[in-house]
Amino acid sequence: MTYINFSIILCSLLYLRKCCCDAFVVDKQSKRCFVDPLSMAFSENGGSGSRRVQKSVRDRTQEETFSLIKDVLRAAVDAGPRAGPARTMQAYRAFATTAQEFLPKLAQGPETISPAAVLRTLFERMGATYIKLGQFIASSPTIFPREYVLEFQKCLDQTESLPWPIIKKVIEDELGPISKNFQYVNSKPLASASIAQVHVARLRTGEDVVLKVQKPRIDESLKADLGFIYVAARILEFFLPDWERTSLAAIAGDICSSMLEELDFEKEAQNTIEFRRFIQDKGLTKQATAPFVYPAFTTKKVLTMERLNGVSLLDENTMGKVTKNPQMGTDVIITALNIWSLSVTAMPWFHADVHAGNLLLLNDGRVGFIDFGIVGRISEKVFRSVNELSAALVVGDSEGMAIALCNMGAAGKDVDTNQFGKDIQRVLDRMNTVQPEMTVTAHQDGILQGQLNVDEGEGTDLLLELVEVTGAK
Repeated sequence: MTYINFSIILCSLLYLRKCCCDAFVVDKQSKRCFVDPLSMAFSENGGSGSRRVQKSVRDRTQEETFSLIKDVLRAAVDAGPRAGPARTMQAYRAFATTAQEFLPKLAQGPETISPAAVLRTLFERMGATYIKLGQFIASSPTIFPREYVLEFQKCLDQTESLPWPIIKKVIEDELGPISKNFQYVNSKPLASASIAQVHVARLRTGEDVVLKVQKPRIDESLKADLGFIYVAARILEFFLPDWERTSLAAIAGDICSSMLEELDFEKEAQNTIEFRRFIQDKGLTKQATAPFVYPAFTTKKVLTMERLNGVSLLDENTMGKVTKNPQMGTDVIITALNIWSLSVTAMPWFHADVHAGNLLLLNDGRVGFIDFGIVGRISEKVFRSVNELSAALVVGDSEGMAIALCNMGAAGKDVDTNQFGKDIQRVLDRMNTVQPEMTVTAHQDGILQGQLNVDEGEGTDLLLELVEVTGAK
C-alpha cells in the first residue's frame, strides 16, 4: 500500500476523530469497533484506555445557558410567525400520508416495502430542506448504504413542480411583464428542484436562455427547518456536554449557512461568472464550460442564463441521445473531476455541490457545470498543512506528518508530536506487512476482472491500530 493511499485513510480517520472525537470505542477482546460518544475513550496522555472525565449539564455556566436561550429565540424570530406552524402542519401531513401509503404494504410482510423508499418519500413530502438532505445522501456513497444512495438519487434532478401562474408571478414581480424582456417563456418546467424550478425562454434579442425561478416562501421554510435542526443540535450538546467534542452544532450551523446562501441567486450568478472565467483563463474551453449569465435579467430570486444543449449525467439512457460511445460518459466524468480538482487549488472557492445532476454532457462532447449555489472554501492554513503533509509522506517523515496533521486541526493542540509521529510510523510499518491477494477472472467476452482481497483478521487488526492512534490524539 502506498504512502498516498495511507495519507487518505489517515487524514480521513484523524479528521473524523476531530469531528467525532470519542465516537470510536474498541473492544479489543472481540476486536470490534462501535460508536458511543459517552463510553470509554482513550486518554490524551498516551492512549492507555483510561476513562476520561466527562462533563455534565451541572457544569454549564450561566453564560452558556443564556447563549442557548438567545439561539433559541433567534431561530424563532428568523423563522417568522407563519413558517413554524406551517412547517408543523406540513410535517404532520407528510407523516400521515406516508403512513397511509406504506402501512397496508407492511401488513403484507416487511419484505414488500423498501425502508429507503419510505424515507425518500417522506423527505420529499417534508419539503425543500429534507430534499437537500436527501441529495446529500445520494451524493455520499462512501457514507450511506447503496440502497439509500440509489433511492435518493431520485431527489437530484426532479421534484414536484409548482403551477405556472405561481412561477409567472415571481418572474414578473422580479423582472416586470414577461413580454417586455422575453419573446416567450415555456410554461412547462425543464426541471424542478428543491428551492427552484427551471423554464426555457428566449430573450427579445433572440438568445435562448433558461430561467431559474425561486419558489415562493421557500426562504421561510428553510429558515424554520434549519433553525430547528441547529437548535436541536445546540440543546443536545447543552444537556450532553461531552457531545460538544463532536462539533455537532458547528456542523449544523455550517449546513444552515451554506443552504441559506443558496437562496441568493445574485451570488450564484457571480459564482457562475467566475467559474466560467476560470475555465477560459486555464484554456479549458474545449473540454468544459459554464452558462453565460445575463445580469440585466437576474435578481435574488430569478437567474437568467445561457441554455446549454445537452443531457444530465444522472441517467445513462439519456446520454445515448448525445453519443453512441459508451466510454464518453466515463471520459466526461474524468474531465469534470480533473477540472474541479484544479479549481480547488486555483480558485478562492470551489463548487461544493458536484453530482451527476449538476453535470451535463453537451452535444459537442464537452462537460457543462451548472448550479453554483453552494460553494466551499479551504483556508490558506489548511492548504499549507496539506502541502507539508504531502512532503512528509514522500520522504517518510512520520513526525513531520504528525506536525502537519496537528496544524490542519486533525488532532488536539497539546498533542506530543514526537509520540504522535512514532504512533504514525508504527501504523505505517504495520500496513507494509499486510499482504493482499489478487485474483484475476477471465470472462467469455474476453474481459479480465481483477479482485484484491485482504485477510479479514489482518484488516481488523490494522483498523484497531488506526483507531488506537486516532483515539489517543
